[in-house]
Amino acid sequence: MPEVSLRDQLKKFVELQKFDGEIYHLKRKLKENPLAVNALEQEFEKEKSKLHALEAQLKAIFLDRKQKELELKSKEDEIVKVNGQLSQIKTNKEYAAKIAEIESIKADKSIFEEKILVLFDEGDTVNVEIEKEKKTVVEHERKFLSKRKEIEEDSQVCEGQLAALHIQRKQMLTGMEVNFLRQYERTLEHKDGLAIVALQGLTCGGCNMNVTQQKINLIKMHDEIVTCDMCTRILYLEEDL
Repeated sequence: MPEVSLRDQLKKFVELQKFDGEIYHLKRKLKENPLAVNALEQEFEKEKSKLHALEAQLKAIFLDRKQKELELKSKEDEIVKVNGQLSQIKTNKEYAAKIAEIESIKADKSIFEEKILVLFDEGDTVNVEIEKEKKTVVEHERKFLSKRKEIEEDSQVCEGQLAALHIQRKQMLTGMEVNFLRQYERTLEHKDGLAIVALQGLTCGGCNMNVTQQKINLIKMHDEIVTCDMCTRILYLEEDL
């Protein structure tokens, strides 16, 4: 291949690489953006789950309190019933037994009253936490929706830019050597969108590994395509183009 021909091909592929680098960058963003939205949504759902857990806790406290209030009412009814039996008692022994029974029921009643008061306090505490968490959830939702909209709009912009770049890229392929193009695109696919790189001193601009002086001499000769032994990317010298 004549020197000027290979040099011209290299110039075209260096220019093409600029387009392909941006194309791969946009494709990466389009792939990552949905993942970012999903992560934000999971974080938001996690915050909502805290609120649901508090609401479930409050419901359990309410049901427990209602059950104890029923049990308290049952004890109060027992006291009324046993008090009504006092007038029918004929002996002091039976009377004393009924009084003891009433006192025992009253003691049980007092325990239920204390438990109900504790549950009222617990309910009030959880209610305060729920109101606080509701505000947190509202703020998280606002941020989530705002960020999701921002990411979705960014994806739309990326799609537009990507479509335009593909059109420009197609136009650039005219006149490019077919075998060179195939090698370039294979490398592009397997090396994350970076197929052709300039030497950085004595190292590859793609993987930073040392390049032999023999290879550098081959690059300068422009007789053949030269690739890095380590990463297989196509190599060139900026000052030669």
